[in-house]
Amino acid sequence: MNRLLVSVSAGALAALMSVGLASGAQAQTQPQEADRADRVDDVIVTAQRREQAAQDVGIALSVLSGETLTKQGVTNVNQLQNVTPNLEVEPAFGGGAAQFRMRGVGFQDYASNNSPTVGVYVNEVAYPVPVMTQGLIFDIDRVEVLRGPQGTLYGRNTTGGAISFVTKRPTEDLAAGLMTEWGTFEQFRAEGYVSGPLGGGLRGRLAVSTEQGGAWQRNRDTGESLGDADRTGARALIAWDPTENLSLLLDVHGGIDKSENQGLYLLSDLRTRLGGAGSRLIPADRDHSKTGWGISPRFAASIGRSPDAKPGRDNSSWGTSLNANWALNGMSLTSITSYETLKRSEYGDWDSSPSVEADTFFGSDVDVSSQELRLASDGDGPLTWVAGFYASKQDLHERYFSDFIDVYGTYAQVTYDQSVKSWSVFGQGEYAVTDRMKAILGLRYEEETRELQGFGSAFGGATALPPTTVETKMTPLTGKAALEFKPADNLLIYGSASRGAKSGGFTTYNTGDRSGIQPFNPEILWAYEVGFKADPSRALQLNGAAYYYKYTDQQVLSAVWGQNGPVGRFANVPSSHIWGAELEAVLRPVAGLRISQSLSYKKGEYDEYEAMDVPASRLAGRAVYVDKSGDPILFPAWSYSGSISYDWSVSGFAVTAETNYSYRDEYPSWLGAKYDVPAYWLVNASVTVGPENANWSVAFWARNLFDQEYDLTRNFFTTADIAQPGRPRTIGVRLSLAY
Repeated sequence: MNRLLVSVSAGALAALMSVGLASGAQAQTQPQEADRADRVDDVIVTAQRREQAAQDVGIALSVLSGETLTKQGVTNVNQLQNVTPNLEVEPAFGGGAAQFRMRGVGFQDYASNNSPTVGVYVNEVAYPVPVMTQGLIFDIDRVEVLRGPQGTLYGRNTTGGAISFVTKRPTEDLAAGLMTEWGTFEQFRAEGYVSGPLGGGLRGRLAVSTEQGGAWQRNRDTGESLGDADRTGARALIAWDPTENLSLLLDVHGGIDKSENQGLYLLSDLRTRLGGAGSRLIPADRDHSKTGWGISPRFAASIGRSPDAKPGRDNSSWGTSLNANWALNGMSLTSITSYETLKRSEYGDWDSSPSVEADTFFGSDVDVSSQELRLASDGDGPLTWVAGFYASKQDLHERYFSDFIDVYGTYAQVTYDQSVKSWSVFGQGEYAVTDRMKAILGLRYEEETRELQGFGSAFGGATALPPTTVETKMTPLTGKAALEFKPADNLLIYGSASRGAKSGGFTTYNTGDRSGIQPFNPEILWAYEVGFKADPSRALQLNGAAYYYKYTDQQVLSAVWGQNGPVGRFANVPSSHIWGAELEAVLRPVAGLRISQSLSYKKGEYDEYEAMDVPASRLAGRAVYVDKSGDPILFPAWSYSGSISYDWSVSGFAVTAETNYSYRDEYPSWLGAKYDVPAYWLVNASVTVGPENANWSVAFWARNLFDQEYDLTRNFFTTADIAQPGRPRTIGVRLSLAY
C-alpha cells in the first residue's frame, strides 16, 4: 500500500517506517529512483483478481496504504468514510452495527440478520454480517475500496461496492516491528509483528494489536466516564510453497472486545417516570460530552449484567482460512476455504438517561463458512478470463431484548434463528479488440435461501406470539458489460453497465405482531457509469467518474404502527434512481510534496413510493401515510477530502509534515428535521521525525484539530430523541520501530 505514499530517498524511507512497512513496500510499490521523487507512484491492486496498475483498471476505486491508515488514526472500518469518496458508515444508535452506504446505496438496519449493500473482505474472505466487521484493523498492507455493483469477480453479490483489506504477508527474511501510541483521554494503542522463515520451507507472521482507554464522555449525574476501549486482536499467517506450482497461505485470527459503548446525548428534553417514583425532566444536553444510563435489576439479570453495568460489549471472534493457488498449464486454480464465528453480547442505553425507557441488548451467535473455487487464465494474450464457484452457509442465533419499563410499563423479547444458504457461479472475460480497446463481459447466477426460524416476539415476558418460521429466496442473474479505450498511453476512458442484486430479508424488531417479519423482496440495481483515468504528467494523476443508478424494489427503512406507536420495518420502493459524480487528483509539484484531493456529489429520487409519515403519525396517534413519489432519497449530497504532506531532511533527520481533512454535507433524515445531521469539517495533522539511518521514528499528531463539534447519527427510540457525537480534539504521540 505504500505506493500511495510520498516518495523519499531510500534512507529517509527507512527512517519513516512504521510497523511492517518494509515488506509491504517491496510487495506493492514499483521501484523508485531518486529522480522520481516528484512522480506520482504506481499503485498495484488486485481488484480484478490479478495484479494490475490501478490506472489500468476501468473501475472507480480508491486504495489506501497501511501507513496512511495509521497516520490518520483509522482503526476500524467505519472511519474509512473520512478518507474515501462517496462512502458513509453510520453507527446504529451508537452500537456495534455498522450501516454502510456507497454512492447513496445503503441499508439502515440495527439488527444482525440482513445482508449489507457493501461487501467487506479480509484476505478475500467475505464478512457478510455487518456486526462482524467491527473488529480492529491492524497489520494492513492496503485496503481497496471499489464503488459500484460487484459480483462477477467476487464471492458475494453487492449493489453498493466492496471494501477489501489485504494484510501483510510473511517475509523471506526475519523482520519485526512495534508501534505504540498515546493520546488524550488516556488513549493507548499498540501494534507489533514478527515475520520470517520457520524452517522446512515455511514462512510465518504473527501480528498483535490492542486499543485501550479514550473515554471522553461523562455521566451527567454521577460524573462516571463512558467510552473506554478494551479490544485486542491477533493474526497468524503461515505460507508454504511445497512445489514451484503450488502455494498455500493459512490465516488464523481472533479478537476480544470488552469496550464500553459510545454514549448518546439528548437532543430534546426528556420527561420520565424513573421507575414510577414520580416524573423528572431531564433537559436536552448542550454539552455533548454528557450522557446517561441506567438498567433495571430484572433486565440486568436477564442479560447477565450487573445492576451497575455501563453500556458496552463483551464480544469474541475468531476465524481461519486456507488460500491455495495452483499454477496449471496456461491457467491457475485458486481455492479459498474459510470459517468465521462471532459471539456478541452488547448492552445499549438508547434513551441516554438513568430512566429505563429504551435499554437494549443484543446476544448474537454467528457462524459463517464458505468455499470459493476460481480458475483464471495465466498469460498476456488478447483474452483474459476468470470463472468461479462460491458456496456459503450462515447460521445466526439472535436474542434482542428491550426494556421500556419506565415509559410503557413493559419490556420486550425477540428471539430467533436464521439460516442462510447460497451458491453461485460467476465469470468475467476481457478481450483486447485492439491494442487500445478492450471489451469486458461478466455474468453471475446465484441461489440464496434465507430462513427465519422460531421467530418469537413478546411484551412483558408473555408468549403472545408462538414461534414461527418464514423463508425468502432469490435467484438473480447479474452481470457487467464494459468497454475500455486508451487513446494515449496516459489516458484510460471506460464505460460500463452492471446489474447487481441484494438479497431480501426480514424485519426482526419487537413489533408485538407478525406483520414485521413478512419478508421484503430482493433489490435490483442497474448501474451505468463512464469514467476516465489520466496521468497528464508524471507529477499529476486525475481520475473521474459519473454514474446513473436505476433501482427496482429498493430496500428502505419505513415504519408500521405497532402496539406502542411507529416501529421500524423494511419496505420495497417500486422504482427510484440515484446519479452522481466523483473526481480524484494526486499532485506531486515538487520533490517531497504530495497533494491529494477528492470531491463527490450524488442525488437520488423516489419515482414511486408510499410510506408512513412518522412525525405526523406520532402526533395523530395513528398511522398516517403519504405519497413520497418525487421526494429525494436522503443522504449527504457532497463529500470532500484531501491531504497534503511534505518530506524534507534537517541535520541528518527525516521530517514529514502532514495534514488531512474531510467535509461531510448535511444528512437529512426521513424522521423529520430535528434528526438531520448537520454538515461538518474534520482536520487532522501530524509531524513525523526520525534519523535518516535508523529504523525508528516518532510522530506527534492531532485529530479533529479544530475541535469541531459534530454528530455521527441522530434518531429516536420510544420518547427519547438522541444523537451520537463524534470525538473531540485528541492529541498524542506515536513511536514506531522496525527491524
